[in-house]
Amino acid sequence: MPNVTKSAAAQPAKDIPSPEPGLTPAEVLHRAEAMRPMLRERQAACEVAGQVSVDSNNRFIEAGFYRILQPRCFGGYEFGLPAFLKVMIAISRGCSESGWVLALTAGHAFLMASFPEMGQREGFGDKGEFRAPGVALPGGVAVPVDGGYRVKGAWDYASGCDLATHFIGTCVIPGPESTAPLGTFFALFDREQYKIIDNWSVIGMQGTSSRRVVIEEMFLPAHRALLLSNANGETIHPRPGSLLHSNPLYRGRIASLLVSEIGAVCVGIGRGALDIYEEILRAKSASFPPFRPRSQEPEFQRHFGVAQSLVDTAESALLQMAADYTECARREAEDGVIFSDEQDRRFLQIEQQCVRLCWEAVDLMFRTSGTSAASKTAPLGRYFRNLAVIRTHITMQMDHTAGNAARLHFGFPALSRL
Repeated sequence: MPNVTKSAAAQPAKDIPSPEPGLTPAEVLHRAEAMRPMLRERQAACEVAGQVSVDSNNRFIEAGFYRILQPRCFGGYEFGLPAFLKVMIAISRGCSESGWVLALTAGHAFLMASFPEMGQREGFGDKGEFRAPGVALPGGVAVPVDGGYRVKGAWDYASGCDLATHFIGTCVIPGPESTAPLGTFFALFDREQYKIIDNWSVIGMQGTSSRRVVIEEMFLPAHRALLLSNANGETIHPRPGSLLHSNPLYRGRIASLLVSEIGAVCVGIGRGALDIYEEILRAKSASFPPFRPRSQEPEFQRHFGVAQSLVDTAESALLQMAADYTECARREAEDGVIFSDEQDRRFLQIEQQCVRLCWEAVDLMFRTSGTSAASKTAPLGRYFRNLAVIRTHITMQMDHTAGNAARLHFGFPALSRL
């Protein structure tokens, strides 16, 4: 991969104009919040269909949601991580499955901005249309050949793959004489290059179309590979392609930014569950005399207050993390202070704690709202199921991250990427 220096920051020509040059973060958030009633009405249909509707996705495209983190020179808005997370929270509050698909495809514009320049130009295309799910676990094998790699593979859990323009899958470069890999990289594929196998049947998040993506053996040019680690397992940082952009955000670490997408969805779930729980407490009578509305009973007032405080704390922590992340990226780009692996893990732990807080809140609301919440079509039950499934995600396994953060702090290498 060619060496790219900071002098290249002005090189990418601004040849893809943003669809709405005057759009602001406040307006894009307003658009997201205005969609909440519609998305809430469509929750059940999304779950039954197993995917976000084309109409909902088109509304996301028209509102500019997919371009929030996209570089301006490639038709994006560069509104920053806090603005991105606020929009994802708002959408997930209306429909967690829609929010998941949006967050885990729109956020990958950040990844695309780290590929070699030619890869970025091909990925964003001539109109800046880029929507790409990604799978971090290696599912592909890439054999080096002249000019690139021979690649094939299959990746499960590619959320939103049916509505995507591209797919990003992790590949392993096998060693010639041993099982130890020579490195790993993210590979960029066009929509027509992969097929989808519908193997997604779970108790929650069914509407995310998190299906298997399969790539038959094909040639992948080197500029469509974003190297992640070398033969020693060391993370490649900074990523040369990120230096093409003057915005310091693109110098940030990959893991904690991508996991912030999940954190935003979970905060949105907490907010949506609070909406439903409030309606239940106002409409449902207590089980014992004098049979007042539950909203008037101290017991349920305490439940609501605790749940609300848990979600408030999770949202505040997530947004503060986003501000701190942005500052770490700025300090690396402008002051030469490296955004370290340890700091990346510490941000990951904050995000995991945000998810835990939201789980505690939703579990409390589900448990105290009555058995009717366990109905297959009950909105509160859907939030509960969806969050339970999210907690099985590999990035939500807190013990791994805590152990690795501590190892790095005490001068030992991390045992895994998370």
